[in-house]
Amino acid sequence: MAIGAYAVGLLTTDYQWGFWTAFAAAGAICGVIGYLVGVISLRMTGHVFSIFTLCVGYIIYLLIEKWEVVTHGAVGVMGIPAPTGFGGLEFDSAKGQYYLVLVFLIVGAYIMHRIVHSLLGRSFVAVRNSEALAEALGIPLARTKRLAFVLSVIYAGLAGGLYAGVVRFLGPDLAATHHTFELVMFMLVGGIGTILGPILGSILVPWLTQSLQFLQDYRMVVFGPVLILLLIFVPNGIVGTILHRRARRAAALREQAQAATAPAAASSNPTGARHA
Repeated sequence: MAIGAYAVGLLTTDYQWGFWTAFAAAGAICGVIGYLVGVISLRMTGHVFSIFTLCVGYIIYLLIEKWEVVTHGAVGVMGIPAPTGFGGLEFDSAKGQYYLVLVFLIVGAYIMHRIVHSLLGRSFVAVRNSEALAEALGIPLARTKRLAFVLSVIYAGLAGGLYAGVVRFLGPDLAATHHTFELVMFMLVGGIGTILGPILGSILVPWLTQSLQFLQDYRMVVFGPVLILLLIFVPNGIVGTILHRRARRAAALREQAQAATAPAAASSNPTGARHA
């Protein structure tokens, strides 16, 4: 996300690119970087993969903070232009930017929904559930995992580019590791492996933290146990748990229907039973 935001910020302020041109370039830059990182990181599994990606994020933070010639260092990038309007629509106001972000959210969720329910998406799900089984079915593991990784990085880069156009100022703190943990928290609360889960988590978690502001420095003492209890009793996240229960209920109904039709099928074929 930080790379996409800084790509838009630097290209528009230092090189006078148009916002939407820089926005498209940010997605491409993030895709290339994601592919290069994925080639190395996806050879790892489990905790090693998590630690490696956290280290990459911290290296990005250090580059943004220390490489002052390119990133402006701790001063940050100021004066980023707002997204340019088109077709009579303007995005200079807060209301216009709200609807712009909302449209991108809806379009992004729809595209991801289409991907998930396509043949490619079923390959993603198969690899997620069992790499050994997916490989036995002929799914190319390395290529599928790299493609999923690059796709997620492009989404994050475009989100960062849009963030730069709305906030209009960037600093190294955008690449700090606590933002990574916040995004992971959104997914855990909402539900990993779902489309609506991270959206719900990004609404619920900030609302909960803001609701505890009256506790001041002690709000995290309350928020921490609440989050732990949520992860213990709702390990699949809110949306994930709902979908899981719905799937179990549907499977139970199918089993009941099959059990009810089995005696009727047997009684309708007595001749075959006598021959047997």
